[in-house]
Amino acid sequence: MISKIKIWHWVLFLWLIIIAFRFERVYDLLSLLVSYIMLLFYDFDSAINQFSFSLVDHILGTLIFILIPFFLILLKENKNTLLKKDIFLSSVLLIILIYGFMFSPIITDRNPDFYKDISVTKLLPPFSNVKEIRLKEGSNDESDDINKFTELKNKVIKQSFDNLTIYCDSAYVSDNEVVYYQKGILKSVSAELVENQNEEYFTSKLFIFGTDEFGRDVFTRLVYGTRLSLSIGFGAVIISFILGVLLGFLAGYKSGWQDLILNRMTDLFLAFPVIFLIIFVLALFGNNMISVIVVLGFSGWMSLFKLVKSEVSLIKKKDFFISSTMLGLSSFALMKKEVLPLILASVLVNIVFQFGNVILAESALSYLGLGLGNEYPSWGSMIQSGHEYISQSWWMIILPGLLLIITLLTINDLGKKIKEYYNPRIKYD
Repeated sequence: MISKIKIWHWVLFLWLIIIAFRFERVYDLLSLLVSYIMLLFYDFDSAINQFSFSLVDHILGTLIFILIPFFLILLKENKNTLLKKDIFLSSVLLIILIYGFMFSPIITDRNPDFYKDISVTKLLPPFSNVKEIRLKEGSNDESDDINKFTELKNKVIKQSFDNLTIYCDSAYVSDNEVVYYQKGILKSVSAELVENQNEEYFTSKLFIFGTDEFGRDVFTRLVYGTRLSLSIGFGAVIISFILGVLLGFLAGYKSGWQDLILNRMTDLFLAFPVIFLIIFVLALFGNNMISVIVVLGFSGWMSLFKLVKSEVSLIKKKDFFISSTMLGLSSFALMKKEVLPLILASVLVNIVFQFGNVILAESALSYLGLGLGNEYPSWGSMIQSGHEYISQSWWMIILPGLLLIITLLTINDLGKKIKEYYNPRIKYD
């Protein structure tokens, strides 16, 4: 029975799980999408003023998520599609990581940097509950369409700070007031200022993986950390792929002084400690996302260069390659039509393993304070923060560390599966 389960079954199963548990969130995001489309038709200038990266992120992610079943139906018709391959553990974990990467705003409705009432939310263990009181928003002088869209946008797209939210240990209603306790301190707010949801002035808020030292939700930061790690990984391996393939083909095809210079440059990069180069570049240009992607991509092309160069040195002696050269094909056409199809399997395996190395390198840099941990949620920075509280808050270091290990094992196993697929004689224990 298990052998009959295909990858597309798991894609659809996880989609249904998210729909079941996050239906209200998906509905709110769809409402935001419809509201923005209507605003574009009725007041284009105001819609452009409301445009932001976070809005695109939420709307585009929701649109792709809703269309997943239609994509599955279309791809299922193709007999050779990857989605029809047999399921294995690493493919399931990879699907989960991709879902976290693409649909973070759907999986969690909290901002990864949101903090409020730290005295109540600081260092909460997993599955902790606190009471949440929502205050009413003030009046808005804008037009009705803009006002409705703004209210919906503020409800759906969470910010890093919200002065309309109150977290407390316990609360009750007394004499038209909502009385609440924050670490034993008694406070109150008029019931007229509090949102009344189904005759309830406060709700219970669950932190499934607990909170960190600033009261931020660990689960949300793990989900958005997946997006950061995979984004840097994809960007870096693309740069490594371009440099490794182009320079490797040039060295293997041209030989002569080009081969000598490129080989010596590669040996120089391999001999020089890469970490010093990374630290130097990040100190020079700052630790923004572009700098991290470029420096990690630029420091990982050497193994691919060696692979491509050795393969091209053998291929260029083959009759079909010599014939193509005599027909007058350009160097780029030779690489694209004659070389890449033959070495694609080896290159793909190398890129997959390089992808895992980049994720590990980014986490290490964030742990050392050189990555993007201060600007974005990062597994490495979460581990570094948890290191300071390991005696009292084990979840802060165990959970991101476990997720990082699972991700690396998944990527390495995926690389082995790809290698076995293209070379069935190779078997791993």
